[in-house]
Amino acid sequence: MRFRFGGWFSSLLLAAVFVVVPCTFGLAQWTRIGPEGGDARSLTLDPQNADRIYMGTSSGELYRSQDAGRSWALLARLGGDDFVLDHIALDPKDANAIYVATWNVLEQHAAGDIFRSDDEGKSWQLLPGMHGKSVRALAVAASDSHTLVAGATDGVYRSSDRGDHWERISPAGHADIKNLESIAVDPKNADVVYAGTTHLPWKTSDGGKSWTNIKNGVIDDSDVFSIIVDRTNSSVVYASACSGIYRTENGGEVFRKVQGIPFSARRTRMLKQDPANAQMVYAGTTEGLWRTSDSGKTWSHLTASNVIVNDILIDPRNPARVLLATDRGGLSLSEDGGKTFAASNRGFSHRTVTALLADRQVSGSLFAGVVNDKEFGGVFRSTDAGASWFQSSKGLEGRDVFALRQSPEGFILAGTEHGVMVWSQKLSSWQTANRVVTHTAAVKRPATKSKRAAPVALAKESVATMAARVFDLSVEEPTLWAATSAGLYSSINNSVDWQKVTSLSATSLVAVKSRGAKVFATGRAEAHLSEDNGVTWKRLELPGLAAIRSIAFTPNGHLWIAAREGLYRSTDDGAKWERMAGGLPTHEITAIIFDQPSGRLLLTSASTNMLWQSRDQGQTWDRVGDTGYRLNGATVVNGRIIAATGFNGLVASAQNALSAAVANSGSTQ
Repeated sequence: MRFRFGGWFSSLLLAAVFVVVPCTFGLAQWTRIGPEGGDARSLTLDPQNADRIYMGTSSGELYRSQDAGRSWALLARLGGDDFVLDHIALDPKDANAIYVATWNVLEQHAAGDIFRSDDEGKSWQLLPGMHGKSVRALAVAASDSHTLVAGATDGVYRSSDRGDHWERISPAGHADIKNLESIAVDPKNADVVYAGTTHLPWKTSDGGKSWTNIKNGVIDDSDVFSIIVDRTNSSVVYASACSGIYRTENGGEVFRKVQGIPFSARRTRMLKQDPANAQMVYAGTTEGLWRTSDSGKTWSHLTASNVIVNDILIDPRNPARVLLATDRGGLSLSEDGGKTFAASNRGFSHRTVTALLADRQVSGSLFAGVVNDKEFGGVFRSTDAGASWFQSSKGLEGRDVFALRQSPEGFILAGTEHGVMVWSQKLSSWQTANRVVTHTAAVKRPATKSKRAAPVALAKESVATMAARVFDLSVEEPTLWAATSAGLYSSINNSVDWQKVTSLSATSLVAVKSRGAKVFATGRAEAHLSEDNGVTWKRLELPGLAAIRSIAFTPNGHLWIAAREGLYRSTDDGAKWERMAGGLPTHEITAIIFDQPSGRLLLTSASTNMLWQSRDQGQTWDRVGDTGYRLNGATVVNGRIIAATGFNGLVASAQNALSAAVANSGSTQ
């Protein structure tokens, strides 16, 4: 199955025969099943229970671990899918109080909030004084736990009553104290605040009445990502910036650049001090984790350079236990002081799944393709119907995967950002299947003295490589088809060779389906149909569609389009299109899928958390429950629906969800 973001195909049925009867099932019917890992943004430790750790993501989700980071459970959703949870703070005297600062990735300077829970995350309230502010930093004063300091894109704010009321403590409209990146409060004096901006660090010693630009020794125009104040000597302050790491021994009067970290790794997002050794400081950079044991004189590199570290947590009971929040790889845990790290993502999935395939030859074998995770993503495989997953991406070289299909011979084909890849049980890794062969005829006269001798046509073959993005694949015999950003390709020898379909003028295609000699192919705003296996094509007139997402071809010959504008169906080979009504979503359709083994037509939409199914090729529909997530597509495996979410991997229905939906739907024709 192939899933893509945004609005997709939509088919319309006549009201007389198209009936939808609501039937909603609870969230308990659906569980998240992975693949584990992805982007983890922030970490914080319960000061009264070091086994309890909180973790924030870039899609508005807050997780909690009760076993020191070995496993995770979703605790809350705050703000929405576009909200980044970069800072989590706990009251050092009251572990029931949790604060989470957020900002919106789509409106980076105009949207965000601070949320507070007073019951360990069971319930949450939005703090009205910071509503609508893009909050990039947050700190609770160690000397006065009722005092909070927040850094937003428009300045620095403070609350003295646990966030009930806020006041701006930086000058309104200040030319430089804006676009905050980091905040630190002196552990002994809550009036002393350090603020890191996208343009150098600042300090106030009187609660915001006056501010000083503490830039002496810092390279100009340095984004200050992190500031920490030494807990044993508050005159010692570390600051990390895009230009390196800096240290001051006089409260910011003069900074000295810390040496020992390569220039390429100096984009240091996070600094953390070892709770048992003040001279030991960890630096999380865009090229891995670094550590100094001598207050910055020398540094050692603890991880691979491809690890992007967003946050660091050190267990105060055992400083050899170090937990990292990383991009793409999720959580990494070391039990030996950073000598070795291992993934620690059980229960946490932050993957964008764009393709899902059930292996028809191996029971319980599933493949999931993801995007945006580079070498940490690609394809994941499960051999136990989704109970556990392992990465199966050797040979993909970090390619995004948009489509997964199984050829008639059993090979797994992947449509990627750079051509087609193929995998099988016999292959040790993914192999390229991008050979494009073009046959031409070269005219050459025979070697004869006679001028009347007839010319001889000699076949000529040229070979090229398919380098385009492959958004969809169709593997119905006798021909394989690939819809790409460079047009349509076909193969008659199981993807060993491909030919460019020159009879179709479309330059960029996003979907293709075939059934017998009929081939249905679409771009974002166009559709084409061939009835002679691609020899000739006709362009179909569409009802004003601008964002087609997926298509389906049901056994009764009906064509289906899922698009941003809705779901459409044609019963006459595309001559006319009907827009679906009768209770189905009317816009932002993300996928329409005909699941061949189960004979079900499945529908997902970004406008609802519901999933829909039809057992009669679209004549009647049942709702299969509120999944709790916006979905990109689905398939049926051993009686369960497995659906792909936008940011949270895969979710699976209960074993009896399909039969329950049918039993309670009351659908009629």
